[in-house]
Amino acid sequence: MEHDDVLRAIEQRVLWLATAIVDHANRVRPNPGGMKVGGHQASSASMVTIMTSLWLEQLRADDRVSVKPHASPVLHALEYLLGSLDTRYLTTLREFGGLQSYPSRLKDPVPADYSTGSVGIGATAPIWGAIARRYVNTQLGAGGTGRQWSLVGDAELDEGAVWEAVLDPMVAELGEVVWVVDFNRQSLDRVVPTMGSDRLQGMFTAAGWQVLTVKYGRLLEELFARPGGAALRDRIDAMANPEYQRLLRRTPGEIRATLPGDGPGAAEISRLIGDVDDSTLLGAVRNLGGHDLAALREAYARIDDTRPTLVIAYTLKGYGLAIEGHPQNHSALLTQAQLEQLADDLGVDPADPWRTFDPGTEPAELLRAAALRLRRADSVAEPAPDVPADLGRTPHGTATTQAALGRTLLDLNRAAPEVGRRVVTVSPDVSSSTNLGGWVNKVGVWSHEDRRDWFADDAETILHWREKPTGQHIELGIAETNLVGAISELGVTWSRWGQPLLPIGVLYDPFVERALEPWSFGIYAGGQSILVGTPSGVTLAAEGGAHQSITTPSIGLEQPGCVAYEPAFALDTEWCLLAAMSRLGRPDGSSAYLRLSTRPVDHALAAIPSDGAARAARRREVVAGAYPLRRPDGAVVTLVGMGAVVPEVLEAADRLGALGLPADVVVVTSPGLLFRAVQARRGLGDAPTAVLDDAFPAGRAAPMVTVLDGHPHTLAFLAGIRGVEATHLGVTQFGQSGDLASVHRLHGLDCDTVVGAALDLVD
Repeated sequence: MEHDDVLRAIEQRVLWLATAIVDHANRVRPNPGGMKVGGHQASSASMVTIMTSLWLEQLRADDRVSVKPHASPVLHALEYLLGSLDTRYLTTLREFGGLQSYPSRLKDPVPADYSTGSVGIGATAPIWGAIARRYVNTQLGAGGTGRQWSLVGDAELDEGAVWEAVLDPMVAELGEVVWVVDFNRQSLDRVVPTMGSDRLQGMFTAAGWQVLTVKYGRLLEELFARPGGAALRDRIDAMANPEYQRLLRRTPGEIRATLPGDGPGAAEISRLIGDVDDSTLLGAVRNLGGHDLAALREAYARIDDTRPTLVIAYTLKGYGLAIEGHPQNHSALLTQAQLEQLADDLGVDPADPWRTFDPGTEPAELLRAAALRLRRADSVAEPAPDVPADLGRTPHGTATTQAALGRTLLDLNRAAPEVGRRVVTVSPDVSSSTNLGGWVNKVGVWSHEDRRDWFADDAETILHWREKPTGQHIELGIAETNLVGAISELGVTWSRWGQPLLPIGVLYDPFVERALEPWSFGIYAGGQSILVGTPSGVTLAAEGGAHQSITTPSIGLEQPGCVAYEPAFALDTEWCLLAAMSRLGRPDGSSAYLRLSTRPVDHALAAIPSDGAARAARRREVVAGAYPLRRPDGAVVTLVGMGAVVPEVLEAADRLGALGLPADVVVVTSPGLLFRAVQARRGLGDAPTAVLDDAFPAGRAAPMVTVLDGHPHTLAFLAGIRGVEATHLGVTQFGQSGDLASVHRLHGLDCDTVVGAALDLVD
């Protein structure tokens, strides 16, 4: 057999397997609940040629591939034929404990290189993977080589996350990045009317990418070379997507009548296709470049490794299936009769659907050679560094929790340099305004090459922008999606290359919600990182409602795979940050979210114990989620504060005490950890529960007022710990500009409101 004939035989088997995997999940496997299982036979079919050619010819062991979500059955079919996926999994698509709906790094039996399923995020992940690999190489020399591939559906390019990534200036330098677009010109509901490759080519070219278009296969190219071929090419090039798709559903006679059109070249086209038999004509209208092995191979050979590359591969959604090209084929399933006809066309026995190629045959030998080429050596994982729990310094005077972030990083670098060298900070052009300036001056800005700082000799320059391969700060453009994509991939280097990093992303807290979905997806995919939102809340005062976050405290409480902290004092911030860093880069690790403030707070209010053992006990309580700050005799009310409003809570306690109503004061640092403790105490988890007795002992149960610079429901569950009456103060409306006292008064975060709420409960 010719090489391409062998490849075509494998391609056809992949098409069958991908289709049968979805069919079995929906039509064969028992479904007692009656819920839709789903799957995407048409979306898989359009990718079969592209993925077969990649896995069998192009990929090397060090390459990484992000597979478009709806093509997961194709990925599993290839894994099976290459010997890495056991037969028993082919019947488990979307079954509990089986093959996932979309490729998953953590949940599939064969870990995917990148988790996909969140549209646009999987496409861009290899960009951040490329940066992470380069960073590991320059810092630790252990990132290896290899291309970073994204297999992208054309409708996925509608996502803003794609363009935020493509346009970042750093991306134009990533020659190892290759995107292959499955250009089938269909979305979920329709044939896309105006999508053109010329527009895409212009947009990607303007961003510094190489663009290669694989439009037609050899059969069509041969027709174009005949008399009348130029007119045929012009006709097809100018044809609207829906009109072309309709050709796929027509008989040969209908194609002969409609394909020439009514333009000046119609007569030439009619003569040309009049000399072509029906079978060739049907094959010609389907002969797009994304289904032609030679055309794809030629495009891959032209990849320029000095810049990112986009390959636009024209395809047909549902290629080779009875539902080929139909506008509503996205989630359509072949009927039993159509499946049997497909099996007959491909030479497969439906009664033995999972049969592979016989040993010794040419397809089996080609698959065996590819499997050997793609086998990756096991990496020796370095353990995550031991992060100190306390740097031993006690702040004095007034300080902001935001400033404590940069201070802690600098102190950590001095106290534990082996830990400090694995810290990498990332921000979207807000380094100076989030107090990272001192850290950036110390460690420099990461770049794959040294770049001259033209302001190094300017005496008025405070932030020194020294770009070098040993820098530990990555500065991106103003796009929060890019930030969290980058820290997510920096947060998987421990599992991908055995080199743990401690990535910390810093952005303005009101924009956490903009970044939340891709960051959450990064956590789902195994990325362990720290996201710092600062400045935060209505305590920003003069900044106004546009920059005053409200719901982020509850987001932190609810985010899976994440511990959220909102410290009130500088030392609390240090302890929480160090605790968060200690959870990174390890199999049982987790991410963290820190919500920080620009409000200066007198650190004396923290009343840090001078005794070493008492200090250690306070630290343990801080990182566990809450600690008692004041416990007067005979307390009749409990005031619970979190973050920047703790000074108002303490002032309210003083006033209540003067009225003869002593108040306990509890400072919450992590409502999420407290909620986990509550659930665990009720048998709904296995989290530590001691913090509940330490912060809210049964013997001191009293009516409760909770206060935070965020939505009040975040702390409302605390009243249930001891079943006490409670009032919950916080922010429930958009803010506005003003001085701090006025803004706090507007939202009921002022001392008067706290005292009034306590008096109402006590009375």
